[in-house]
This record gives sequence, C-alpha cells and structure tokens, in this order.
Amino acid sequence: MSEQKKPPKSRVFYLRMKLLHKQGNKPQQDKNNNWFHTYYKWVLWLSFSLYFFTSYLITSNPNNTNTPTSHVSNSESNVVPRTLVESTSNTLGVLKNMKVFVYELPPKYNTDWLANERCSNHLFASEVAIHRALLTSEVRTFDPYEADFFFVPVYVSCNFSAVNGFPAIGHARTLISSAVNLVSTEYPFWNRSRGSDHVFVASHDFGACFHTLEDVAMADGIPKILKNSIVLQTFGVIHPHPCQDVENVVIPPYVAPESVRSTLEKFPVNGRRDIWAFFRGKMEVHPKNVSGQFYSKRVRTEIWRKFNGDRRFYLQRRRFAGYQLEIARSVFCLCPLGWAPWSPRLVESVALGCVPVVIADGIRLPFSSAVRWSEISLTVAERDVGKLGKILERVAATNLSVIQKSLWDPGTRRALLFNNNKKVEEGDATWQVMVSLSEKLGRSYRRSLVGDQLKSDT
Repeated sequence: MSEQKKPPKSRVFYLRMKLLHKQGNKPQQDKNNNWFHTYYKWVLWLSFSLYFFTSYLITSNPNNTNTPTSHVSNSESNVVPRTLVESTSNTLGVLKNMKVFVYELPPKYNTDWLANERCSNHLFASEVAIHRALLTSEVRTFDPYEADFFFVPVYVSCNFSAVNGFPAIGHARTLISSAVNLVSTEYPFWNRSRGSDHVFVASHDFGACFHTLEDVAMADGIPKILKNSIVLQTFGVIHPHPCQDVENVVIPPYVAPESVRSTLEKFPVNGRRDIWAFFRGKMEVHPKNVSGQFYSKRVRTEIWRKFNGDRRFYLQRRRFAGYQLEIARSVFCLCPLGWAPWSPRLVESVALGCVPVVIADGIRLPFSSAVRWSEISLTVAERDVGKLGKILERVAATNLSVIQKSLWDPGTRRALLFNNNKKVEEGDATWQVMVSLSEKLGRSYRRSLVGDQLKSDT
C-alpha cells in the first residue's frame, strides 16, 4: 500500500484560518451584523419597490410588443405546461443553492486506474463520469464549510480480471476504508456528521455490498463504514434487501453517449424497424449446468428454449460490437435480469427508441421522477416469460404507437446518459443525480446548523 498523501499545506492553513475566524471577536461581530442587517433591509425594500413598479408599467402598456406569444400548430400546442416550467424553475433554484465539495484524493484512489482505457467507458463507468462532471460543475464548491455534500471519488470497478476481463471488486472494501480513514484524519467533516453527508458511487452488480454473486453479497452486507453515508448505485429493488440498506440513489449504468449518437445518425428513432423482438447476450443452452441453474434465475434459458425457433424473435447468444445497430432496428428489446436485476440494455433500449421489455421482478428503476417508465416500457413477470409472444402481440395491436411517442422524447434519453464532455448538462444523468441529492438536503450538516441558528434567533 503506498503512503497516503496529506492535502497541500495551503488547504490545511485555509481550514485552520476558517476555524479561527469562526471563533473571532464576538461583540464586534454582533455590532457589524446589526449594521449590515439594517442596511440589507433598506436595499431589499428598495429593490422590490422598483421591481413591482416597472412590472406594472410593462404589463399595463397596451402597445407593448415584447409580450411572448404561443405558436400553435394544427396538430398540437408547443406551449410548455406551466407545471413543468414551475418544476424546472424550482429545480434550478435548488441546484443553484446546493453545494458539493469534491475531495482531492491521491491518484491511487481514482485517476491511476484510468491507465486502462476501459475504466472510463465500460458499463460501470458512472463512477468516473460523475466525478469528472462534478469537477467543473456549478454546484462544486472549494470551500468545504459551505458544502451540503462531500463527494468521495473512489473508483472500485476498474480492477479488471486477467482471467475473464470482468471487473474484480475484491479490493473495494479495503480501498474505500482507506479513503475514509484519509478524509476523516485530514479533514473535520466526516467526523462531525459521521459521514451522513458524504457521497460514494457503487456502480456494479449489487452496489454497496461489493460482490457479484447475490448470496455472497447479501451475506457480506454493506460495510459498516458506509452505513451512514449516501450511495449512488445501479442496484435497486422495491422490496427490502441487505444491499440497499443504506441511504441510496438508483442511477443508470454507463452507456457511452458518443456510441448512441453515432448509431442514431444511421438509424433515427422514428426510422424503419425490421426486427420485432430482439435480445443478444448470455443465454444458457444447458439448464442443468451451474450457470444454467442460477444465472438469470433461468429466465434467459427459458427465452431461448421457448422462442429460438420463433421467426418473430431475433435472439443471439454471441457478442457483437455493433449490436446497438440491432437495437435501433428493433421494436421490442428484451431486458431480462442477469446476475443482478438491472442491465445496460435498459438504457440502450430507451436511448435508441426500442421499447424495453423489463423481465426482472421487483426492480427499482432509476430517476422515476424524470423518466416515466410506466409509459415507455413493458414489465413482464419472470414467471410469465413463456407468454412473451402473446403479450407483445397484444401491445403491438393496441397502444404501441402511444408508447413509442413517449419513448422517443429526447428528454428521456438525456436523463439516462452521462456526458463524456466532463461537465454537467441540464437534464442529463449527473444532473438527475444532483436533483436526487437535493431531495436529501436534510442530511446536510451545514443546513442543520443554519436551522438551529434560526430557531435560536426566534
């Protein structure tokens, strides 16, 4: 284990000066506060008076030609609903006032892993994308004393196995424990809240349990050191589960936005779709072997056994680099569970305009306030997988066009994609993460101090 680096002396000096400043000359501070309070009231009163007076002049002028008008087409109005405008304005206000401090950890915790190019673009790469976006985000603050949340950037999914190439996360608990020990030793912010306002990313199969097999993950549980924090994780179910026994936000798996854009240039979402039902991925032919007995709870095995000979279903067991082109040509995309309930196919299907058919009992889908999952997808119970043909036929004959219209909304696609331009864009996946965090501002130590101060003043 390499020696842990302390933060630069300038930062330690800044924190000490901040602490000393908070314990300064009390009487003089009170005197200054009283003068400032009186001055502030007069400025505020004058500003409101001018605002209402000019507003009256503008709205009452019959010759005013700057009043916005609504352009209505023959088919439907383009006017944005008032509730949506108010909701967006409220969100913008909350995010503008919310602040996140990003710890600058030694590179062994994050950027050293980027030596492997896969680290920043595989399905678990949301841990990298969120970190990069926050570094240039307007919600970032360099003053930890004004922060509502503290982001701890530890990459645990980039340790790829030399045997099968899959992420090996046996080191995750040790790496995160080391990072927490560092920030709790060098900074006062972890200890004062016991980590309740600190945020981590766990973007692999069973999230903060840090294991790829559910039975082992459940037995290990979430590390005690994280129990009081907030975890952004791809794993989520609607029923109690040891691997979500922590304050958490369900996030989408990472799908490279540039690959989606490239595919849509060849096959736009409203283009011709010549594949009726599509799935490409691991499907066991022999249900009696170990993988066949446990993997996907045999759902994928049943799909292959039942529909491999059905000409309506395009089922492929081998990997293909250009499989997104197949998704863009498909009407329905099957999204059965694998080892975990979630799958990158959920994001790829939505992004490429293919109706996702979710086959994973009890799954909790990401960003339900921004993505209207019930209007853009189908849910089929695992026990009903043998009836897929009839279920999809019924939908195709009734409300398929309605589902597709909702599905092809660009805002839905944007909400599930993390940007690769290293910044937060309004409405994108990192933006949705920030919105979800804004709903947890009650965990902000800074806000609790302000609340206590207001109570003591009344």
